[in-house]
Amino acid sequence: MRSDRVTTDILVSGGGIAGLVAAATLGSAGFDVVCTSADPSTTPGEESSRDNRTTAFLQPARSTLEEAKIWHRVSDHAMPLQVLTILDAGGHKNRIRYRARFDAAEISDRPFGWNVANGVVRNAIVDRILELPNVLLKSGTLTRQICPRTRDVVVDLTDGSVISCRLLIGADGRDSHVRNAMGIGVKSWRYGQSALAGSVFHKQPHESESLEIYLSGGPMTLVPMTCDSGRFRSALIWMDAAKRIELLSQLPQKEFNRELTARSCGVLGDLEVAGPRSCWPVVGQLAHRLTGQRTVILAEAAHVVPPIGAQGLNMSLTDIQTLCDIIRSSNLDPGSPTVIGQFSRRRWPDILARFTAVELLNRASIAGNPVIGSLRLHALKTLHQNAVVRKPFMRAGLGRVA
Repeated sequence: MRSDRVTTDILVSGGGIAGLVAAATLGSAGFDVVCTSADPSTTPGEESSRDNRTTAFLQPARSTLEEAKIWHRVSDHAMPLQVLTILDAGGHKNRIRYRARFDAAEISDRPFGWNVANGVVRNAIVDRILELPNVLLKSGTLTRQICPRTRDVVVDLTDGSVISCRLLIGADGRDSHVRNAMGIGVKSWRYGQSALAGSVFHKQPHESESLEIYLSGGPMTLVPMTCDSGRFRSALIWMDAAKRIELLSQLPQKEFNRELTARSCGVLGDLEVAGPRSCWPVVGQLAHRLTGQRTVILAEAAHVVPPIGAQGLNMSLTDIQTLCDIIRSSNLDPGSPTVIGQFSRRRWPDILARFTAVELLNRASIAGNPVIGSLRLHALKTLHQNAVVRKPFMRAGLGRVA
């Protein structure tokens, strides 16, 4: 046996937000965990200046963060999302033809969710991990070779160490090495879109209202953030044809602000970009299965969806909470066939349903065909005006409702 071999209950491969939350959640539940991260930084504060995006944590996600003793570290920076308003601008250019307002008070005494800057979230999770004696975070380290066996999985890491774990979790992104090593295939979709993200200042208060503005090419989403130096601020995700997003990303700030305000139909007054803008191609990806021998894959290793309805990371946190619940309730070896099988059976139907819903909604948002635009408008009106379908729709978007 090599002297640098470590034995642990669980190895989490992946140091993004999902992987770190998995390590903190399972560590808080009492399991010995090793988490590998390609990111060389571990000190809280290093990430804040590098990620200009935010995440809207829906109600179930907050419960997961509370259980892992993370939520209280970000709550002062969290903006409640009380109202979701979907606006259809598919008629005359830059004119709203229908506004559908959904208030969380109809179904819960809590907001739909809370919006927090990714850098704040990551730093809070790392803080929590560093105070857990049973969790080891290996930064700047990747999985190299994976050998699943009957009683454990042996993993060689790029830092030369070897980990023997009872359960391997692949949370290492859409190009997951763990998924590929386990022979799990994926199906991918490309939409010809890119997304542009950042934050914006605006004249009018957002009043905890998240806005999704639909026009051909894709939706623009404005998600409330906490004020900055007394100025109203929202997170921006603008989806459109890849060529258009590329051109927009290269515009000087004043020209970009004009385009931004026009595309938002002026719903919050004049918009002014705050800080850097980032762009990435919009894709959909779904793994053929979620498990292998003593292995589960979750988060973007298992499913990637367009940034609509705050489903992406919230699906990932549901993966984590479900896995943790199964392991704790079973009192079994965390990598046993029983645990692995239950995880797949419990998560697959929900993942498939949410993936399909986001896929269809994005396809409908891209289309410039007037007939499809009219169908989209009719569906939105029906959903909004009929309480029999409206309330189940709102609950389904959240998952578990407190």
